[in-house]
Amino acid sequence: MKPPSIVRLTPGKRVLFLTKDAEVIRRQLRGEVELRMDEVDPADLLDDINTDVMTPAWVCFDWQPAEIAREAYAGLIVDGRRVFERDALVQGGFEVIVSGLRKGTGSSRETAAQCEKYAGIRIAIAGSFAPIHARNNINLGTLMAGYDVLARLQRGEGVPLEEFARGADPITRQIIEWGGLFPYSKALADGLVEPPPLATARRPMTMAEKILARHLVGGGEGRSVKPGDAVVVTVDAGYSHEFTTAQVHAFLEEQHGPGYRLEDPGRFAVFEDHLIYADEVARMRPFLPKIEILRAKQRRFQEHTGVRDFSAEDGVSPGICHEVARTRMVEPGDFVQATDSHTCMGGANNALTWGVGTTEYAALVHSGFTQVEVPESIRFELVGKLRPNVTAKDLMLHILLHYARPQATLNRVMEFTGPGVSTLSMDERATLANMATECTARSGIVAADGETFRWLGEWRPGGDVERWRERAVEPDADAVYHGGIHVIDLSALEPMVADPGDPDRGIASDPTNGARVADIGEVRIDIAYAGSCTAGKIDDLVFYHRVVREAVDSGWRVAPGVEFIIQCGSREVEDFVREQGFLDAFQRAGVRLIRPGCGACIGCGPGVSESAEQVTVSAINRNYKGRSGPGKLWLASPLTVAASAFTGRISAYEPGMFARVPAGA
Repeated sequence: MKPPSIVRLTPGKRVLFLTKDAEVIRRQLRGEVELRMDEVDPADLLDDINTDVMTPAWVCFDWQPAEIAREAYAGLIVDGRRVFERDALVQGGFEVIVSGLRKGTGSSRETAAQCEKYAGIRIAIAGSFAPIHARNNINLGTLMAGYDVLARLQRGEGVPLEEFARGADPITRQIIEWGGLFPYSKALADGLVEPPPLATARRPMTMAEKILARHLVGGGEGRSVKPGDAVVVTVDAGYSHEFTTAQVHAFLEEQHGPGYRLEDPGRFAVFEDHLIYADEVARMRPFLPKIEILRAKQRRFQEHTGVRDFSAEDGVSPGICHEVARTRMVEPGDFVQATDSHTCMGGANNALTWGVGTTEYAALVHSGFTQVEVPESIRFELVGKLRPNVTAKDLMLHILLHYARPQATLNRVMEFTGPGVSTLSMDERATLANMATECTARSGIVAADGETFRWLGEWRPGGDVERWRERAVEPDADAVYHGGIHVIDLSALEPMVADPGDPDRGIASDPTNGARVADIGEVRIDIAYAGSCTAGKIDDLVFYHRVVREAVDSGWRVAPGVEFIIQCGSREVEDFVREQGFLDAFQRAGVRLIRPGCGACIGCGPGVSESAEQVTVSAINRNYKGRSGPGKLWLASPLTVAASAFTGRISAYEPGMFARVPAGA
């Protein structure tokens, strides 16, 4: 249904303020207090509400939006209990929800937007929104605005709909005016609306801009785009996984009938990776019947459409979708969309890739094209070379602390260029692109060089190397970077950790303090988890093995009471581990090596904490409260995670550290 041209609050409906004081939220839910924007300090509102808080993994097992709404904000836990009980938002009579900065950071799961939409929320107010979550709101028809608009609404004013579209590109404005992506797409097909023409003059462009210009529907040869342009572009590839495919299939049947067909199914794929180890987590076992339904629905989608099939065989996943996609699907110059926020990992291949919600994916997988607003970019010029005990993960924790936290990366494409790029392996470059989403960026893309093409040829024998070279992009010398160009000297970086709660809470190690990370004190650990799309690549396993071999050769074993889990990101990574003879050192050390797949990163596999008292040091990409169990989760590099497993406390790795100290000290 199209929203009215003048938006007003509905008499009898309520406004919910998500404050930092949980008791104030509870009192609003119980109907004991009503707040007004004129009386609320925005500093008292919750910042960085991530999508795991809005709909934890287990909520997503109910793929029907109405059921998801019943568990809205199930992940908001304070003092050991839920702030929102089941049906609290549905039964509260709210139509507006208010929060602080960076609303919806984290996973691309559209369920986070759906839980509000189908609980009756029609307006979301925040200081700022994470880009994928904002897009999901737009696609679902949820209006977004800032605090000034809410103050006017609460004073009884009618606010023109166009003010909710202020700053949006022309196509996004049309989607807002029609009440969401599906109504807009139907209006487009019926000839009731036309996309605005593109009239940008020739100009120097960034890597992201060049790729979007090349993909313009109707041909992009010789054409230019600029940030803010509304464009319709073709999509080269995409994928979904068992967490998301059920909704994609349901939405396509709803919009196009049970006999729907895809325009070009060979460009798209399904993966079975996220829930492959859910049965090993006690608190996930009650949901296994629902998980099996998701798997069955994905199989039906794949059989119905004929998309590429990366399902598990004999219970073993071929690998995490992002790792497999970059090795088998994503090519230089591609534009790729998939239903997961870490789709951006494909940017290591000099491609433009980002995650979308299920509504947007359903629309683009059906047609082969999509509508986007050309994003701004921020450039990181890398110089120097990382020290032997510093990895790309440490670089990203540095960027998260110094650039993402102040919002310099928000909704921008992070471009990585400079001579320092060529000192990084393709696996390390994948870490840079992968964690762009933790920076609440739109995506990350890495400049191509000879190593890019050599690596692609190694993974895809017989591939067209000349085509890859022709399609690769680099920024024009005078391209405009609205986020600036920032030089980072890789040789100056130290190992870093991020303390529990958010990846941008980085702490650097102190080289004067030996192998210990400074300022965090004696942090004893219970779990060291080494895996995920971010840290389950071949080079990551080489990092783990380097530390493990050095430790066991010096007489060390995994510290008593510590569980050290290493998980491969794909079957190819697992084969590499076996071929290189890594298993002997892992076994001697007391490491548990598990087969490919996702898992602990989303709370659905070995490595998940079981109590609030447990402490984990992990090489995954995000450490939001409750994401990987109820315990405290520290982020670190593969080297730091492996070293900490032996010392029993969070410790930055230093070459030779185990030989200098007696085993067990």
